[in-house]
Amino acid sequence: MKLVVTVVGKDRVGIIAAVTKILADNNVNILSINQNILDGFFNMILLAEASESKMSLVDLQKALKDQGEEIGVEIKTQHQDIFDVMHKV
Repeated sequence: MKLVVTVVGKDRVGIIAAVTKILADNNVNILSINQNILDGFFNMILLAEASESKMSLVDLQKALKDQGEEIGVEIKTQHQDIFDVMHKV
């Protein structure tokens, strides 16, 4: 299952490390990552493959959301199919 992870918030040291550590610890492979900083605000979108993960999508969503709250950013995780439907023109 492919996932789309989005991260938005005020820039600070360690955002990418915090997000990718949770993914790596749960055997989720990063396929693509794009991030930028605009006027002090961090924005990242990450595509990942989670078929080898033992963690359910709901549990992974919660772990990432909780991590985001801890470091002061908003992290959303969605199944790629749902993301694609929501953003289809």
